[in-house]
Amino acid sequence: MQRWRGLEQLPGGWGRCVVTIGVFDGIHQGHQQLIAHAVRAARERGVPCVLMTFDPHPAEVVRPGSHPAQLTTLRRRAELAEELGVDVFCVLPFTAELSRMPADEFVHELLVERLHAAVVVVGENFTFGHRAAGNISILAGLGERFGFEVASDRLLSGRTERADGSAEAPVTFSSTYIRSCIDAGDVVAAASALGRYHRLEGIVVRGAGRGGSELGFPTANLSSPAYSAVPADGVYACWFTHRRRGSTGPGETLAAAVSVGSNPTFSGTERTVEAYVLDVDADFYGEHVALDFVRRLRGMERYDSVEALVAQMNQDVLDTRDILGVRG
Repeated sequence: MQRWRGLEQLPGGWGRCVVTIGVFDGIHQGHQQLIAHAVRAARERGVPCVLMTFDPHPAEVVRPGSHPAQLTTLRRRAELAEELGVDVFCVLPFTAELSRMPADEFVHELLVERLHAAVVVVGENFTFGHRAAGNISILAGLGERFGFEVASDRLLSGRTERADGSAEAPVTFSSTYIRSCIDAGDVVAAASALGRYHRLEGIVVRGAGRGGSELGFPTANLSSPAYSAVPADGVYACWFTHRRRGSTGPGETLAAAVSVGSNPTFSGTERTVEAYVLDVDADFYGEHVALDFVRRLRGMERYDSVEALVAQMNQDVLDTRDILGVRG
């Protein structure tokens, strides 16, 4: 799969293609349906499938300070898009100038003149152009004018499993819904809508060192990118994946009990993400790692003594083993 940053990287002699457009944060089940539609249309016509996304999030440019929590990094979005069969992952820098581009100019300059779109596949709620003035009806009219087809998919709905095991009434799969689940700590419902576990990525940094020296639970402290969707405070059973520097393999996946919060037992104030990786004596400092959140074990609590905290942490490890099916 090719990865472009802007249309300046479009190769010479570029022909027709199928384009799907959106932020695609999370590439959840609704996004997957849309992308699959675009990939099928491209294969039927024997042309490339281009996924066009934006960076930074358009909301941050139009309304500074309103950037939503980010479900996936751009790199992760590209990986997922490639798995779904996309041929080109194109990141369009979203600028104030682009936000002011009229809808018809956006279509003519980007989709027609540059990409030579044969088909444009979008969701039924798709808007574009200055002040989001463009919609499906306008896009279809422009398609007739400039010679491309427009296909729109209805938003995908379904039942999601909740952390308590119950099934929720049908919901529309959306990044907003998934963010609300993560914000509430219900990573089971989030995974149900995503079609996979919610992932938090980052670099392991030095922490206070208390986990190993005082508690006997050395942790890998994760520094994640700005705007990352961090689950609600609490303790979670997670899969911890790391790839050592210089390695080109898929990485090693290990079980971990992960604490999210400010360590109230020690009067902490800074919110941290700390992973205790089971059955491994290793220093992950400086490595890029990923945490896949499987289930929340409990909320964040303050304990009256270190001994009480350690007893609970031992129970957290047992619960993590049980949930992940990992023996001690």
